[in-house]
Amino acid sequence: MKRILIFALCACMLLTCFTGCGEKKGPSKSLEELGYQYEDPAKPIVKEKGTAKYRVISQKNAMADNYNDMKVFKDLYDSTYVDVNWENLSANQYAVQKQLIMQDKKNWPDAIYHAYFSDAEIIRYATRKTFIAIDEYLEYMPNLSAILEKRPDIKKIITMPDGHFYSLPRVEEMGLMPYPNLLFLNKEWVGDLIDQGKINFLTKADLKDGLDLTIDQMETILRLFKNNDMNGNGKNDEIPLSFVFQNWQGNQTDLWGAFGVPDNVDHRTVIDGKVVCTATMDGFKEATNFYADWVTEGLIDKASFEYSEESFLASGKAPQQKLGAFYWWESETVVTDPENYIVLNPLKGTDGTQMIGLSNSPEISKCLCVIFSTCENPEILLTYFDRFYEPYTSAQIVYGPIGIVYEEELDENGKLVQKPIPEGMTADELRLKNAPMGVSYLSDETWENYLNMEPRAVLRLERLEKHAIPFAGNGVETLPNPSFTLEELNFLGQQYEQNVYDFIIGSLTDWLLHGGVTDAEYEQFKKDLENLNLSGVLEAYQNGYERTKA
Repeated sequence: MKRILIFALCACMLLTCFTGCGEKKGPSKSLEELGYQYEDPAKPIVKEKGTAKYRVISQKNAMADNYNDMKVFKDLYDSTYVDVNWENLSANQYAVQKQLIMQDKKNWPDAIYHAYFSDAEIIRYATRKTFIAIDEYLEYMPNLSAILEKRPDIKKIITMPDGHFYSLPRVEEMGLMPYPNLLFLNKEWVGDLIDQGKINFLTKADLKDGLDLTIDQMETILRLFKNNDMNGNGKNDEIPLSFVFQNWQGNQTDLWGAFGVPDNVDHRTVIDGKVVCTATMDGFKEATNFYADWVTEGLIDKASFEYSEESFLASGKAPQQKLGAFYWWESETVVTDPENYIVLNPLKGTDGTQMIGLSNSPEISKCLCVIFSTCENPEILLTYFDRFYEPYTSAQIVYGPIGIVYEEELDENGKLVQKPIPEGMTADELRLKNAPMGVSYLSDETWENYLNMEPRAVLRLERLEKHAIPFAGNGVETLPNPSFTLEELNFLGQQYEQNVYDFIIGSLTDWLLHGGVTDAEYEQFKKDLENLNLSGVLEAYQNGYERTKA
């Protein structure tokens, strides 16, 4: 077994930001004075530690360690000598503070990581010279340069209409992103109800992965969960069905498939080559009213509309199990007894309709990191981030560092070897604690030559092939990375897209929590959407979709 000289022999392997220093930078020095080099990945980027200091703001998952304390970043500092001070914000903080950060020019950071600006925002700030054009610095980024030469499709996706790109991409090609939900059911509780004679449309032999249930059968089961003290603690504290409303994973949208609506959290999809708003499709109102009744009766947990990912996951790990059914990426992350849960096929509507929608979440993400025009010696910081794209480093950025998540020796095929999961932790918890995620490149070539997929990823792919992919709506496509013109981006950036989205979410939330929507209210809703220029938004996306497909 070949020993990995982590962060030294492969400095390509380490990368990114760490270093904590309260000050933004030391005295200004030229690249030559700093001893800057980018060509040899086995050498530090600058000749002395502490001479090249950068301030980077980033969103951080609540379960993750402070980035300044993460091993991957400490190791990176030791190999690159680039000193990065991370200022971590929660997702909620970032959403509120992003505009304040952008307005405070005197206090701009050198970069924002996990930036997630829209295309319209990127081009607006690029026009103002807020961000540098990263393509003008590609000579200092050998890893990204090689990727873009090999993958012109990635270059096309990240390039703005002015011919430049202003942010660093993330690529994780596994075939998982279009299918963010699976529906899990507590088979132990259902089995108990069968034994008690309270369920007569199932036998215990039916309780296995791939069980088909109609929405009426599911309603019966959820009602029994709610009223029969399934966990035996003397209280009706069971949660029949739970999810995280409008979350990128484990959300509510697959429920609408039983009514013929291939919904997603954008409420925008492609059907037979046409971009449509799912909130105005036939069946959307009927579905909304049906599930509003479930909310009113307590079959859907009202906390589903308030959960963060962290609070949702905590709810599944109560000392006494309370979850009857839930949507999530995988059951193993949510509950302590995943062996007691089966994967359902999508629920069937009363007419036999059985489908799901497809997420627009991309496997190639455009805006993981932006560099501000006020950054001194941006070449150094870009070379630093470029090392994220080295295969072994990408694995550590996405899954966690060597020494904690991976063994320090490669296997006989040159692949990273996963360490056993510490007792009392799940694979997801270990990853969230130790991996910053973000700027990285995990392609088919990566899986073939440098690392194996996590066992849980393999299991999820198997589940998707059986319980999700066969039920993707006919003619339905994802719309992750449309190619817009400058005019279209300027239009979308005038709050049209955001206003439409906010109005849909606000209306849907109100309907679900307050008993549904009348015919008259729904017709007014559609008129209001048109007044907000829904047609213009859909037209822009239609043009972008057709350009991408060309």
